[in-house]
Amino acid sequence: MDRPTSPLIAQLAEALEPVRPIRMAHGLALIALATAVTIAVVALVQGLWSGPAQGQAAAIFFIANGLIGLVGLASARAVVRMAVPRVGARRDGARWLLAALALLPVTALLFMAIEGNLAGHEHAADGLHCFLFGTASGLLVAVALLIWLRRGAPVAPNVAGLYTGIAAGALGSFAWGLSCPVDTIAHLGIWHVAPVAVSATMGRFIVPRCIRW
Repeated sequence: MDRPTSPLIAQLAEALEPVRPIRMAHGLALIALATAVTIAVVALVQGLWSGPAQGQAAAIFFIANGLIGLVGLASARAVVRMAVPRVGARRDGARWLLAALALLPVTALLFMAIEGNLAGHEHAADGLHCFLFGTASGLLVAVALLIWLRRGAPVAPNVAGLYTGIAAGALGSFAWGLSCPVDTIAHLGIWHVAPVAVSATMGRFIVPRCIRW
């Protein structure tokens, strides 16, 4: 004899609890807040470079930092969308921006080779400093994105981890880049892009372990 369905449905419904819907605007606001706090901390600890406001910054300063920031924003937006289960989500914008970002280190290496200082350049010490602090500056964004992903149910944890690392590295490098007075293509194209690559690798292998569902 078949079991009545109404009592079974009622029994299952008793264990249900209301869940707040995941809204993309909330995720974007969380990332914007994390980025703003990061910039504020950099300004407080290191101080922002006054060169851009005084017209002393080279064009590559705006191009490089602007492109890095756009990569971070596009990648963060992609991660926010990944928190909602879906198949076939497009990330064309972030991919094209990453391709454009890759032109910076390629151009930097080309210029260094032409100038004959491929083995090292005059701002190598400053570069290592920017690399380390630029990478570290992405920590708050990474935590914010991880919290957001854990609220949802991403269907591609590996991809989510990769883009989380890219977003954290790019936004962290952008925030730290606002304090850096070195505005050469060799410096910006290598040392300010390196945090993106390193953070992407770390995110790819660390984040998926934290968002299994």
